[in-house]
Amino acid sequence: MPAGCRLPPAPMSQAGPGAVAALEPPAVATLKRAVELDSASRFQESLVCYQEGIDLLLQVLKATKDETKKAHYRQKILEYMKRAEAIKKHTEKEKEDGKYHQQIKIEENSTGFSYEKVFQDYLNETVTEVWVEDPYIRHVHQGSGKSQQTSSLEEIKQSLKNYGVTLNVSFSSSIHDREIRFNNGWMIKIGRGLDYFKKPQGRFCLGYCDFDLRPCHETTVDVFHTKHTKKT
Repeated sequence: MPAGCRLPPAPMSQAGPGAVAALEPPAVATLKRAVELDSASRFQESLVCYQEGIDLLLQVLKATKDETKKAHYRQKILEYMKRAEAIKKHTEKEKEDGKYHQQIKIEENSTGFSYEKVFQDYLNETVTEVWVEDPYIRHVHQGSGKSQQTSSLEEIKQSLKNYGVTLNVSFSSSIHDREIRFNNGWMIKIGRGLDYFKKPQGRFCLGYCDFDLRPCHETTVDVFHTKHTKKT
């Protein structure tokens, strides 16, 4: 799952050589990353980078005064847009056939893999139900011990209720699989389940509240798309 491809460009106060110089490097870097991900068949991530890179390149085009360079940028934008559209069609076809599969590797001590970043590309306005199966929800940031776990989940349940969300919890003595399923067809399997973050060193350390800044344990995230994800 991409943790963000774009390099922040310098503010552009007006069009001209200075604006182009500020915007062109992040555009090139983002599109280079898109091509690398594309070559590695990490299509969902590459699509995000293509989209961000094209947006930056459009800003470069707008700031450019040289007509020769404008023609070059237009050509590159068209090429990248064509490839992005092809990836979209390929992904949609795999989704329709129930064959979509993408794997993301989270390295030891890496950051930028909060739950929001991992799941955001698969959550949209069509999602009305989510099923989470995890045999080891036990640490402090998820729940610890049966009584505390039950109490914490009940607190979450009541809090979600205030926002019109219903949480149903059931326990199993035989569950071993770890997976998250959305009723829009996406299924996500994480090797370590939801427990892939390392314990923060203290309450005032970076990453205590912002999970994008919290180091992770090494694990893999497998993403599938199937027409029927709910088990019967």
